[in-house]
Amino acid sequence: MASMSWAFLAAAIVCEVGGTTSMKLSEGFSRPWPSLLILVCYATSFGFLTLALRSIQLGLAYAVWAGVGTALTVAVGVAFFKEPMDLAKAVSVGLIIAGVVGLKFSQGH
Repeated sequence: MASMSWAFLAAAIVCEVGGTTSMKLSEGFSRPWPSLLILVCYATSFGFLTLALRSIQLGLAYAVWAGVGTALTVAVGVAFFKEPMDLAKAVSVGLIIAGVVGLKFSQGH
């Protein structure tokens, strides 16, 4: 069951990144399909996150969801929207990931 929970968490992260990317593509809710995708992606993400919480501790699951989602969203911004990546941004994302890893190891799993 624990491995399925991690798969659910991974799916939740992918959906969350899709929802956030759709926010950018919606151009302030002026484009209907990306606007609809925001709702679908976030609803699906929360559904998967809820399933992951069956066997992953709340604090850990949320930290992984938010932290990895943030890091992947930054990567999407750089790769697809030509957002700048500088040393400060790279170090900051690294610190987010380090925090998530540290939290995972502190959970004793």
